[in-house]
Amino acid sequence: MAMTQLCLSASLCYNSCFPKNSNLSLTLPSASPKCKPIENGVFSFNTIQCSVSQNGTIEYSDNGLASFPEKHLHRKSATSLKSPPPRPRRIILVRHGQSEGNVDESAYTRISDPKIGLTEKGLADAEQCGRRIREMIERDKVHNWKVYFYVSPYRRTVQTLKGLGRAFERSRIAGMREEPRLREQDFGNFQDREKMRVEKAIRMRYGRFFYRFPNGESAADVYDRITGFRETLRADIDIGRFQPPGERNPNINLVLVSHGLTLRVFLMRWYKWTVEQFERLNNFGNGSMVVMERGYGGRYSLFVHHTEEELRQFGLTDEMLVDQEWQKYAKPGELNYDCPMLNSFFTHFGDDDDDGDRAAVSTL
Repeated sequence: MAMTQLCLSASLCYNSCFPKNSNLSLTLPSASPKCKPIENGVFSFNTIQCSVSQNGTIEYSDNGLASFPEKHLHRKSATSLKSPPPRPRRIILVRHGQSEGNVDESAYTRISDPKIGLTEKGLADAEQCGRRIREMIERDKVHNWKVYFYVSPYRRTVQTLKGLGRAFERSRIAGMREEPRLREQDFGNFQDREKMRVEKAIRMRYGRFFYRFPNGESAADVYDRITGFRETLRADIDIGRFQPPGERNPNINLVLVSHGLTLRVFLMRWYKWTVEQFERLNNFGNGSMVVMERGYGGRYSLFVHHTEEELRQFGLTDEMLVDQEWQKYAKPGELNYDCPMLNSFFTHFGDDDDDGDRAAVSTL
């Protein structure tokens, strides 16, 4: 009975977001010369690495089992293991549409933050964003594309999800999950309008990333919980949680419906941006999106979908743009040993330093 009730509850949740009447390969480049296999299918990790077979698919290795030969009795040979499921084509970050709090800050004094809803314009923002997402995906000219949603549990983000969903038929939606770690930064229960203005002014003097609101969170606190979510997301990608049984669809599009600061922190965590770089970023517009798209080597880059002008307007520096260009061509698991931020941290290098003698700094 408990299992029946659980399944019914999950079904009702899904249908509430996507009503029935709603409208609702990449082939990897050949292995790099620096990828050197050694015995038993194990790859050396002394240089930039990618574990790639001749047909361009990434395979599991025997790493971690070499010291435990007894485990070889209980596993299949490396050649019989299937390659990992294909990574989603895109990770699309969507900020909620215009909310009651965006047009009237006094709303936070009488309505709890999680219960702040969208305005009429916000509802239209969400539907328009859903149509833009569909148009972007349809330009791929593939027949088997699907979308999978993660959503903050706040009212305005759930309403945004429902608006987005109107652009997709039921057959195009692979699933959805409510994810509390994608919630807004906590500013501390019911807010006093004048006191909040003072707190925000102090935050600008103290530093936007580390300043913690009384009874609330700092951006650094959000970073900690987003780190946990990122690991969950990576695990879901690695095991192919978005794939129906027996399918290996490379055209899955993940959509994260969340809040401005939370999404900026997500990008900071994913791309290992510094605190100074984070504090230069501008907020997303309501109902707008930032697209992380799979590049030529399989990693996600902002440069695949966005122009340099768009990324500069968002707040990316020259060093961040250089890294995004590298992300566009690099393979998963590779390290960027030519870190563009190197000289920002190590100022003792001379002009005559040889490139081969520079410290190996990873931005993985």
